[in-house]
Amino acid sequence: MRVFLAGATGVIGRALVPLLLQAGHQVTGTSRTTRGAARLGAAGATGIALDVFDREAVTDALLTTAPDALIHQLTALGDGSPADNARIRRDGTRNLVDAARKAGVGRIVGQSIAWAYEPGDLPADESVPLDLSAPPPRATTIGGIHALETTAAEISDHVILRYGTLYGPGTWYAPQGLIAARLRAGELLANDAVTSFVHVQDAAHAALLALTWPNGPVNIVDHEPAPARAWVPALATALDEPAPAPGHGRAGWERGARNHKATALGWQPRHPSWRTGFHQQE
Repeated sequence: MRVFLAGATGVIGRALVPLLLQAGHQVTGTSRTTRGAARLGAAGATGIALDVFDREAVTDALLTTAPDALIHQLTALGDGSPADNARIRRDGTRNLVDAARKAGVGRIVGQSIAWAYEPGDLPADESVPLDLSAPPPRATTIGGIHALETTAAEISDHVILRYGTLYGPGTWYAPQGLIAARLRAGELLANDAVTSFVHVQDAAHAALLALTWPNGPVNIVDHEPAPARAWVPALATALDEPAPAPGHGRAGWERGARNHKATALGWQPRHPSWRTGFHQQE
């Protein structure tokens, strides 16, 4: 299959490129920089430097490569800006989908998140609605996610991967990442807020499998949704940092997610729990 991977030098993209190539796919990957495009070429893919906000360039790239499938893994998480990330999900996805439709692309796999659901007491499955009535600042994230998912659905075959909180190499949870820094600074709360995690390698594997999955959203999370009072001390141990004192309280949307649909489709995480996965982030 000819695969166009938008965001091929991002955290998931870097793990996904070799999986796609090993599976026999022809991969064209995008990077924001020519240096990143060159790295993709050295890895065996066709690398191109592309600004997703340049509609003409995006259209030219899709028409030239004529892929069978588009995998959208673009984010703007490097500086932690929800507004920038929402812009990519809204405007970047629009440009990619419009170009893909012109190029006759019949399948898209898009990157969404598993903490966009309405508030509740239990981990959410895919039947739970998105939290469209969320107040600011959460509304910025939810608006971007809603735009991404509805735009991607304009392509006949569309799979939306609702990833849990990513950890592993290059993420905020790695030893030199943002969350690790917050832990060292004593800014990380160990309360009742529930998180569902997924290791980047498992996230990449799901994207590979999704090339043949049926339409719709799929939660890609590990087997153990957990409150921060459980996972924060475990992360502190893995990073050899002091753990904060446990606390209480959570927002209604901090509920975690279930992975039953993904496992029924054949996905099984190599890192089934953050309890062991936090020690495997190099």
